[in-house]
Amino acid sequence: MAFEFRIRVYWEDTDAGGIVFYANYLKFFERARTEWLRALGIVQSSLRQTSGGMFIVSETSVRYLRPARLDDELLVTASVVETGRASLIIAQQALLLPRTGDADKPLLCEGRIKIGWVEGDKLKPARIPHNILEALKQ
Repeated sequence: MAFEFRIRVYWEDTDAGGIVFYANYLKFFERARTEWLRALGIVQSSLRQTSGGMFIVSETSVRYLRPARLDDELLVTASVVETGRASLIIAQQALLLPRTGDADKPLLCEGRIKIGWVEGDKLKPARIPHNILEALKQ
């Protein structure tokens, strides 16, 4: 089951034509992942202090299908598709929430984000702590 997070498109998210700038989908995905972790009780701002490590993005793949526009409301999802000892692959989507009378949620953008676990000041790759992996399985 995917985590869902609503985002409204603001002027700052768009280009001069009122269309969401392509790189901002990565920001939307990041916000959804952060809120997903927060919903699981994992607060990234204190993660390094409490566990000695943190997640970093190591790879992204994004496919753009349709544009989002100024004032659109989006539903951004996040779900784990692969779990390793030191990394996760998360599938994400940005869907357009229906306006009054519309039933479907058109897919605007989808991506696969690989995040890795690192520890220490040198950001050395390490195993994801067991308690965090267990929380992510919820």
